[in-house]
Amino acid sequence: MKREPSFLEALLPILFLIALLTLNVIFFDDTLAGSNQVALLLAATIAGIIVRRNGQAWDKTMENVVNTIGSAMPSMLILLLIGSLAGTWMLSGIVPALIYYGLDIINPQIFLVTAVVVSAIVSLATGSSWSTIATIGVALLGIGKAIGMNEAVVAGAIISGAYFGDKISPLSDTTNLAPAMAGTDLFTHIRYMLLTTTPSFILTLLIFLVIGLNYNFAEAVVDVADVKSAIHGAFNTSPWLFVVPIILFVIIIKKVPPVPALMIGTLLGGLAAIIFQPHIVEELAGNVSNYAEASYVSFMQAMFGDIAIVTPDADVNELLHTSGMAGMLDTIWLILSAMVFGGIMESGGLLARLTRPIINWANSTGSLVTSTVVTCIFFNATASDQYISIVVPGRMYRKSYRDKGLKPEVLSRTLEDAGTMTSVLIPWNTCGATQSRVLGVGTFDYLPYAFFNLISPLMSILFAYLNIKIRRYQTAEVPVKED
Repeated sequence: MKREPSFLEALLPILFLIALLTLNVIFFDDTLAGSNQVALLLAATIAGIIVRRNGQAWDKTMENVVNTIGSAMPSMLILLLIGSLAGTWMLSGIVPALIYYGLDIINPQIFLVTAVVVSAIVSLATGSSWSTIATIGVALLGIGKAIGMNEAVVAGAIISGAYFGDKISPLSDTTNLAPAMAGTDLFTHIRYMLLTTTPSFILTLLIFLVIGLNYNFAEAVVDVADVKSAIHGAFNTSPWLFVVPIILFVIIIKKVPPVPALMIGTLLGGLAAIIFQPHIVEELAGNVSNYAEASYVSFMQAMFGDIAIVTPDADVNELLHTSGMAGMLDTIWLILSAMVFGGIMESGGLLARLTRPIINWANSTGSLVTSTVVTCIFFNATASDQYISIVVPGRMYRKSYRDKGLKPEVLSRTLEDAGTMTSVLIPWNTCGATQSRVLGVGTFDYLPYAFFNLISPLMSILFAYLNIKIRRYQTAEVPVKED
């Protein structure tokens, strides 16, 4: 007979995981290369033993694990396609062209603010932080490195802008998911969310403006003129290359799903490479008899493997390297391991047991919102998926918010401020692992500079404790309580 786990039993796999992750940081330079994946699987083993000891059949546990992995399959497919898109956009010269022309129009001192705003606009229009970071974000990171800025700071600016747009775009999946879980409508949710999102975004822009105005560009090791010269010498840099990203953004705005949209972007990148960069296509293909064969070989290599464009400038060469789908395999391995751990923890009731004391502690509006924020972060760190960090707390707290007379948009806003925003700050979360791999910057490296993501949950808590614009039911509006 299945019995409920004790609090200590539920906590044990978490403590074990934290201990292993700490050791990995001490002993391994690249924890994403395998050590964190193994840590998650070992912690999942501990959780599995506890769940089985409490009477749950192994078949039931595995069924839940498979379902959890299945929910992450779209993210893994998207991740593979992001790798292939990065490869063909590098081969075609699209990313180098964005860097080349971007260096002409961007003022270094306000570059960080520009990176935030540009990322926000693209993400708002497309509804996707992932697509934004994988395209314009990669180019902005290259520009930032070219003008001598710390890549972690630049990554923080890109992520801040991309997640702002993702958060308030009606095209975003999480922006639609949060109100659905809380029981409100989309546009009520967006309008109410702007109350905390707007000051968070303004603070983020001010912080990046201060950093940019006080940044010592004299220490830059890369000369902008040399970067442009190296790129121009290696690629045919034509404004016509911008047609491809424009087409992709239009496709995404038209609500074409991410998987086919990214595949179209990849194919268009390959076509652009064949048209605009025949010398690079032939060079990468090696000894082949004709251009048709060279095009096929180079296109396939760009999609699945390493390509490195060599210039006389070693610093520029670092900007012109991609690893295609193969470069995403460690991240997919990490996501699979995290889903196994999260699936067993959720299946055995361990996560619910850990969060129950938090719910019981919440006896005021401020403490209820705070407990929701903590729970969302907890699920981002343990279940390793931003959707779970919205869905499960949404189900858990919906009755508590209603019983306290709070309208559902208070809950939906909190779910977004905490669940969506902090997912990218966890290295083994699907979002954190993906953005770290796409940008080539460690999650813990960019975390201190992802100001918008850090400020958003704190702003939600602040508004709750200060009772700022907290919407409550009037007596006649209070819904009938559920049993």
